Amino acid sequence: MLAFISSFLPVPDMIGTRIRNRHKHFWQDPDAEDIRNTLFHPEDPLDEWKNVKNWQRRLSNKYNSRNFAIAHGCRVPQLYWCGRNIQEFDFNQLPENYVIRPTIGHSSNLVFLMKNGFNLFDEKSYSTGELKAILQQALNKNPHLQFLAEEFLKDEGAEQKIHKDFKFFCFNGEIACINVVNRFSPKTGNCTFYSEQWELLRSVNKIYPSGPYFPPPACLPELIAMAKELSKGYEIFVRIDLYATDKGAVFGEFTPTPGMGHGFTSFGQRLLIDYWDKYCGGKI
Repeated sequence: MLAFISSFLPVPDMIGTRIRNRHKHFWQDPDAEDIRNTLFHPEDPLDEWKNVKNWQRRLSNKYNSRNFAIAHGCRVPQLYWCGRNIQEFDFNQLPENYVIRPTIGHSSNLVFLMKNGFNLFDEKSYSTGELKAILQQALNKNPHLQFLAEEFLKDEGAEQKIHKDFKFFCFNGEIACINVVNRFSPKTGNCTFYSEQWELLRSVNKIYPSGPYFPPPACLPELIAMAKELSKGYEIFVRIDLYATDKGAVFGEFTPTPGMGHGFTSFGQRLLIDYWDKYCGGKI
């Protein structure tokens, strides 16, 4: 265990400053949206993915991120449809249970976990017409936005419900910690933090209140291998969100600026800054 972990001295908000500095450099660039929303496919050469400064912005588009994961040999949810022509899309083509999510966005906004016409996230029922109207309104506001219709994954117990998120804080192939979030809705839940060896850690951030110990998932070795592979490909600090399913580890998304740098504890500050300096020194 790294020596700094035992220290209880207050630390400045260095991780928050770095994350917010990254957000500024990523998104205040006038070309940022074009870079993010130029679509790539798994067969595209990786040097084409990386042919612009701060190319990782491409992976903030969830269509791109799933294709980047596929290119690295990772499992992703089945894709039923992606596009903007929501009025022409036939929802009858979808299975009874499915997920709708936007290609750009955060905090689970405009994400629908549909189970028999019922959205588990907001606990409301939607007709096809109502759902299309909500999505169309969002599309009208953002010319870059598209929506994905994807497989509703089953957990390791073969249930379709709100999944536990396995959030890996990664630095160029190294895992600083694993945050397991047991979500009740997009904004509520509890969480615990673990080392790569599944040792319980003190709280790294306070986005969610602390929850009870969660035993390691059966596919933990696969989750770890996937996080390391994708982190090495991403090259700089990133949080990688994965799921433990009845099929094994499944990729969710990349989060380059988690919580906009807010809510980190003193322990979390020391842990993440140490990893950043050691494995991503000098990188944004």
